[in-house]
Amino acid sequence: MTAQPIHFDGRGGDRPRPVPPMPERTPQALRLAIQEHAPHLLPDFEAHWRRAIADAFNLTPVPAFMRLWWTQYAIARDPNLEGHLRDLEARAAKSEDAQESAALLAEYSRLRRQAAAVEPGR
Repeated sequence: MTAQPIHFDGRGGDRPRPVPPMPERTPQALRLAIQEHAPHLLPDFEAHWRRAIADAFNLTPVPAFMRLWWTQYAIARDPNLEGHLRDLEARAAKSEDAQESAALLAEYSRLRRQAAAVEPGR
């Protein structure tokens, strides 16, 4: 069994809540996970689905769609990671040192790649 990250649920602030596991790697399972654990993403997910996939006769865009939303959900389900990524992005934007900005953005990119690679059930 692997350890799951824990964050506090904000209701009373003292009850740890594990980060929910990743769903099966299907559009339906991902949509249900977003609906349950990251509902703020659902309108954009559904709009993107309708625009890119729903009326298409070609399934070529499905892998790119899944990779994008898999990554978005992997980040959104973990408030600590989501906050850290926002902080890295903001610090990079404000930095006047090009090397510092590059290092912050490299860390941001590394964490997004890591989120994209999370397997179902993790």
